[in-house]
Amino acid sequence: MPKKIKKIVVIGGGIGSSVVLSGLKKFPLDLNVILTMFDSGGSSGKLRKELGVMPGGDVRQCLVALANKSNLTKFLHYRFEKGTLKGHSLGNLLIAGIEKMAGNLETAIDIIGKILNIEGKIIPVVLENSEIKALLNNKKLITGEENIINCQYLSKVGIKKLFLEPQVKANPKAILAIKNADLIVIAPGKFYTSILPNFLVKGVKESLRNSKAKKIFICSLMTQTGNTDNFSVQDFLNTLEKHLGKNVIDYVIFNTGMLPPHLLKKVKKVFPKGDFVKYNKILLKNKNFIGADVIDRNIRKLNPADILVKGANKRTLILHEPNKLAKIILKLSK
Repeated sequence: MPKKIKKIVVIGGGIGSSVVLSGLKKFPLDLNVILTMFDSGGSSGKLRKELGVMPGGDVRQCLVALANKSNLTKFLHYRFEKGTLKGHSLGNLLIAGIEKMAGNLETAIDIIGKILNIEGKIIPVVLENSEIKALLNNKKLITGEENIINCQYLSKVGIKKLFLEPQVKANPKAILAIKNADLIVIAPGKFYTSILPNFLVKGVKESLRNSKAKKIFICSLMTQTGNTDNFSVQDFLNTLEKHLGKNVIDYVIFNTGMLPPHLLKKVKKVFPKGDFVKYNKILLKNKNFIGADVIDRNIRKLNPADILVKGANKRTLILHEPNKLAKIILKLSK
């Protein structure tokens, strides 16, 4: 009998999910990615406000990651350097334009996906617009993904409640993908704005809890200034479990590697208060915690045309190494 192809679902935001997908797509797998749809800043947020479209930046990242040898992918990331389009990426504009013509984001993804011959499915977690809101312990209410990211005292004050307004139902395709999955991977990313909001959508966390699939959480490499200052691996997991419930996550993948001094200096120039996520060495003896050197030491270069992101909402410079992650994930899937 032919070997059954495993169904893997990745849940998260753009760059973190795209990194995971770019490693996994090299293997014979049935890949689905469920993406957050709550960006309010950058090119995606601007197009969302001005055109009434769903945010397409995370979709663009995953289209490129899943593309099968298409020469078009390098053009999708191109950002205009002058004029009224300065800061916008060509891919975001293309997705927004096709969404307006087709009437919905799912059709736009299908159209572009066929052109790029992508290996997998991209599923927006919701099909309606909604905002992330954070009620802090000091009773201050912060509205919108961009404002939450740029809140410099969020981790100091603490979040009393993270919620969506209006409350929106999950995309039925997202629920079905979770139900049918053999393995579910929660990707790294901006924790309060790219990861947790997926589980605030009605039906998603319930489906995740009921799924018989193995569930893996990939912890971020670095803390996020203002949002997750001083967070350890266990802090990330504890906060995730407050939303999902205890004993839902089967495995946690976390980084044990470090950057050489000259590369760390470059990162600290952009993120002076950012730090590698710490871990208790006792976790290395726990079979449910997988510690490994999973850093990609090719530091990303910031695009000077990427001027629509504000404040602390800067692009990540260091990412996970896709092939290392894929090997660990596939080993855990057995």
